[in-house]
Order: sequence, then structure tokens, then C-alpha cells
Amino acid sequence: MTLIVQKFGGSSLATRERIRAVADRIHDSLSAGDKLAVVVSAMGDTTDDLTEAAGRISARPPEREMDVLLSTGELVSAALMSMTLNELGRDAVALSGPQAGIRTDGRFGRARITEIIPARLLQEIEAGRVPVVAGFQGLGLDGDLVTLARGTSDTSAVAVAVALAADKCEIYTDVEGIFTADPRIVSCAQKLDLIVYEEMLEMAKLGARVMHPRAVEIAEHFSLPVMVRSSFSDNAGTEIVDESAIQIETMQRVRAIAHDMDVARVTVRGVSDRPGLANAVFEPLATRHINIDVIVQNVSDGGKTDISFTVSENDLDTTLDLVRPVAAEIGAHDVVSSAQLGKVSIVGVGIQSTPGIAARMFGSLASAGINIVSITTSEIRITCLVDKNDVAQAAVVLHTEFGLDEPTK
Repeated sequence: MTLIVQKFGGSSLATRERIRAVADRIHDSLSAGDKLAVVVSAMGDTTDDLTEAAGRISARPPEREMDVLLSTGELVSAALMSMTLNELGRDAVALSGPQAGIRTDGRFGRARITEIIPARLLQEIEAGRVPVVAGFQGLGLDGDLVTLARGTSDTSAVAVAVALAADKCEIYTDVEGIFTADPRIVSCAQKLDLIVYEEMLEMAKLGARVMHPRAVEIAEHFSLPVMVRSSFSDNAGTEIVDESAIQIETMQRVRAIAHDMDVARVTVRGVSDRPGLANAVFEPLATRHINIDVIVQNVSDGGKTDISFTVSENDLDTTLDLVRPVAAEIGAHDVVSSAQLGKVSIVGVGIQSTPGIAARMFGSLASAGINIVSITTSEIRITCLVDKNDVAQAAVVLHTEFGLDEPTK
């Protein structure tokens, strides 16, 4: 008998009809003999609506109270899904993150899972019930309810799957699987049947919204099979696999184009070029768990240098609050920021070992009249920071340049 953790995103649960359709899918899986645990996101745009409601009360609401507020979205989904399954004759029980045994480090708004105590989940499954777990939340160190950061219900699902020693985790969303680019801006994007953990992790970090990076990291670490599928069709999705499964197929190939509009750049200008400078700037951000990307330090000129880096737009205000006092302490000229940039990236195992890939990327963008602000690389991706208005065109140009317009595997 197969034990599966199924996770359903907010778009899959946006209406009563969609909740019923998801319940029917769960019912069919149970009829096939599978044992299930289900993890759910908040319905539709609930989290955005709750955030806006808080904003009407306070410009900067307390983090603890925001977590209490935002966690209610997933609780509503869990309760409604459990009710629907019971109406279909399937025993189900809605559980909050803490009730499901999810323990965290307690950081409000961006907590990380430290352990899952699966006793309650196993008890419900063995009793023939379907535990429906509210994603995106867990128990903090002081007994408070805390959230795991936006988009992390799939992180909850993968972690639950690992704790239960599940055979696999299925991520259900509003797309058919993982595509070579965002189909909303690249009309000829192709669905991938297989993708390597490392490639999926880079795509998630670079703006692909299908899975959260932390979910991919957990799956890779524990070698958990993950399938990304559509809630609205029975078509095969995309399986996330180890590199050895498709190494020959992917060697020396660009597999996908990723883009991200959620980018803000911060520049600390005119600082003395001396040891410890970067640590002074980034240590406070690390303490607050703010993710940093695309770091560029200019060549020193007259003993002075500039440091630029990108963060999520949502983290910009907090980042500036943390960086400005540090900049003053180290004698920086000033701190400036911009939210008018975006990232476009090529991703694929073997990029760094393939001569000419970078030149083709830069050349195709230049031919399209797209200016590159800065460049960063890893073993399997190259990322360019460009004007936000050029991101969509850049994705289309690169998708064509690297032969991704035709069906691929």
C-alpha cells in the first residue's frame, strides 16, 4: 500500500466547486488503495486579503499578530476540505500545523521547521482517517503559532512526507507541471517530464512559483520523490529526480528560462575597501533571515568601493532599516535602492562546462537591445539583472536562442 502526501495550492481551492473537485481527486486516490495525508494552502487570494486588512489597521503591524492573522487562511481551507471529504463518506480531520506536530525555530513570518513529531498524523492514518493539515505554519519555541514565509505550504508538505516516510509527495497546482519558462510570458514554453533537483532548486530561487526553494532543498536532502501536477487534469506532471536519471539528456544543455519581477536592489556607496566590510553589511540581514542575491562589489577606486545586492521587494523596507545604521558606522557615502529591476536566468546542468553558453546569452540580449545591469553565475545557472520592463522580452529571446520553443524532455 502506498503512502502519499498530497498538497493543494490556493488556486486549487479558490471556490467551493474547486474544493469539491479536489475532494473528488482525494476520494479517487483512496479508492485506488492509497493512504493519504493532505496539506492545503489558503483559498485563492486569502493571504493577500488578510495582509491588506492588516494594512488598513496599521502601517507596520506586530509580527506576532500578523502570524496569528495569516495562519487562519490555511485553517479555513483545512476545515472546509475535511468537511467536504466527510460529505463524500471519507473520514477526515483538519489539523493545524502545531496539531500535526510541526515544530519551528519560532521566527515570526519566516520560521523554519526544526522537526515534525508525526505521532498524531500516524494515529489518524492508521485509524483510516485523512489528516488535512494547514500548511505554512507551525509551533514556535514559546508556544506561539508562527508562519513559515509566503508560499511555504509545499515546504510543509515535503517535510510531512519525510516525517511519515511517505513513498512520494504530490504537489498539485494550477499548471500541468514544470515548464521551460513561465507560459504566461513565453507562449511556446514546453512542459518538462523530468527535472533535476538542482535545476528545480535554482528555478525556485530565481522566481519560478511552482515550488518554494525550501521544499526542494528538503526533498533533495532526503531523496524524496516529488511530482508536480495540475489539480484540474489527469495529465502526467513533472517528476523531480536525481541528476543520474537524466544526466545524458541534460548534459551541456540549457533546460529552462527563469525570471523574477520581485527584485529590489540596494547599493551601499563609497565605503572604505577593507577586510570585514561585507560581513558588516550582511550580518544583520542574515540574523533577520533576509535572503540576499546578485551581490556585486565594484573594483576599488581610490580606496572606496560600492556594494550592491538584491532582495525581495517585500524585504526592502526592513533591509534599508538594517543597512543604513551599518552604513553610517562604516563611513559609507550613502545607501540607495531601486525596485525597477528584474532577473532573467538560464538554468541547466552542464552550463558551466559548455563553452559559448554565456556569450550566446549576452549576445542575444544585446541584439534585442536589452541592457545588462549585473551578472551572477553558479554551476548550473547564469542570471542577468535587467530593467523590469525588459524582463518578459528577455525571457522570450533566451527561450528561442537556446532551442526551447520545441517540445523537450
